Amino acid sequence: MSATATPLRPRRRPPLAAAEPSLVLGHGRLPRVLAGTALAVLAAVWLLPFVWAVATSVQSEQDAASPGLSPIKGAFTTEAYRQILERGNVTVWAFNSFLIAGLVTLITVVVSTLAAYGFSRGTFRGRRTLLAVTVAAILVPPQLLVVPLFEQMLLFNLVDTYAAVILPQVVAPMMVFILKRFFDGIPRELEDAARMDGASEFRVFLSIVLPLSRPIVAAVAIFVFIGAWNNFMWPFIVTNDPDLMTLPVGLATVKDAFGIQYAQSMASALLAALPLIVVFLFFQRRIVDSVATTGLGGS
Repeated sequence: MSATATPLRPRRRPPLAAAEPSLVLGHGRLPRVLAGTALAVLAAVWLLPFVWAVATSVQSEQDAASPGLSPIKGAFTTEAYRQILERGNVTVWAFNSFLIAGLVTLITVVVSTLAAYGFSRGTFRGRRTLLAVTVAAILVPPQLLVVPLFEQMLLFNLVDTYAAVILPQVVAPMMVFILKRFFDGIPRELEDAARMDGASEFRVFLSIVLPLSRPIVAAVAIFVFIGAWNNFMWPFIVTNDPDLMTLPVGLATVKDAFGIQYAQSMASALLAALPLIVVFLFFQRRIVDSVATTGLGGS
């Protein structure tokens, strides 16, 4: 061996592979232009009914009923909105809708998260059978439950009360199943570490599971609120008092005696959908993030 050692050359690290984009539109400008054009066309097709409804609601009944393909057939007028606001108690109906939809959302989220956590982490007898019944309940059409639920409301003297409108809507087997599947993916090691520190089961649920489940809980709350707000059939059946009606039900009672009134019908639909549009504009980032994170948009 020679007295002088040969210096070691530093090894060259292999270049890191570039991360592949999640959506490949192709090289060049043309594929992106075609994709943007397709999205614009789809957006226009989706918005066309909404634009038609707005244009119909700001016309007179004579112009709205006149034949033709153009959505704007006459002069601008707010007569349809004025008649609806004068004939109906829109303020009370809107308050009832917010109150009922908010309470339904709150109770449904609480009940569904607790039930889903029990199915995901519980070891009680009959868990599999009860979970199978819950999943099977998803396949039951809500229309089949109208008569039994109404008979129960009559039995407990709850007809024409807020409880009659709220309680049947808080049972959501689909939301329980979705939350249960999400809870199954949470690492159990985090919960075991909290239990070793002396945390109770309820403390583990509040401090470990729920903070990690904010996206799915937010998505469930959003979908439950929209469903409760748009629910027409059950509030229409179980309420007769105009002071207890929700906005969709109350607006449906504002009818004219001269047949179908297209302008008033479109104005009623827009007034019922306006709060949801405002909610979406304020919480659109949360709504999009929740759907994208949980994957509910494609389920």
